[in-house]
Amino acid sequence: MFVSKEAAQSPLILVIDDMPEALQTLLQQIRTQGWRLSLACEARQGLQRALALRPDLILLDVRMPHMDGFTLCRLLREAPATRDTPIIFLTSAGSLEERLEGLEMGGVDYVLKPFETAEVMARIRIHLHLSRTGQPQGAIDNPLEPVDEEVVILQAAMRLIAQNLSELPSLAEIARKVGTHDKRLSAIFRQHLQTSVFAYVREARLRKGQELLAGSGMSVQDIAELIGFRSACNFTTAFRERQGVTPSQFRQQMRESS
Repeated sequence: MFVSKEAAQSPLILVIDDMPEALQTLLQQIRTQGWRLSLACEARQGLQRALALRPDLILLDVRMPHMDGFTLCRLLREAPATRDTPIIFLTSAGSLEERLEGLEMGGVDYVLKPFETAEVMARIRIHLHLSRTGQPQGAIDNPLEPVDEEVVILQAAMRLIAQNLSELPSLAEIARKVGTHDKRLSAIFRQHLQTSVFAYVREARLRKGQELLAGSGMSVQDIAELIGFRSACNFTTAFRERQGVTPSQFRQQMRESS
C-alpha cells in the first residue's frame, strides 16, 4: 500500500487502553485531524508497538490488566526510542497519589475520564508542538538502534533500585514495577550483568556509600541508614570487605589525597 510523504510525516499517535471502544469519539477526531493512529489494548502490546513504531505522542491508560500504565511509562522512559516521547495519561485513576505518580513517572499531562474530546485534542496539539519545537534539528530523521526489551527492563530495575536504596521493595515488587516477575528479572540480571539482583543491590549500596563518604560530611551512621544498611556496624563490615579499610579510614584517605 502506497503511503504519501505527507501522510508519513503526519504525527503518529499511539493509544494504549484496554477499553478502546470507550474512546471512539476521540479516535475518530484523531483520524479526522489527519494524524496517523495506532491502537494497543494492553500494556505489553503497547510497549512493543512504541519501541517499533516510535510514535510522536502516546495516550496511556493506567488501570490495565497484567501491567499498569505507570509500569509501562517507567519502561518507556528507559528506551532511547521513547525516552522523550510525550505521554499523556488518559484514565479514571484520579486520586491525588495516582496523578502525582503519573507526573513523577514522566507523563507530560494527566487527563481524567470522562473527558471532553475537544480538550484532549487541544492538549495533544500543545504537546506535539512542544515536542517538535524542542527536538534537535534532524533528530526526527535519524534512525535509532533496535531496542532489546530485556535491556529496557534491566535499566528500569537499576534506576528503581538506585532511587530506593534506603527502603528497597522486595524482589517480587521490583519485578512487578518493571513489568515482569522475579524469576525473569533474576535471569535478566544474570544474563546481562553476570550477577544476582541481591549482589547488584549490595554493590549499588556500597558504591553510593563510597560516594557519600568522599563527597559529603554525613556521619557513617547516617550514610548507613540512607543506603539501606540496618546499622553502621553492618555497613562498616561490608565496606571493609569491599575496600580493605573502614568507612572512616577511607574518608581520611580521601581527605589526605585531596
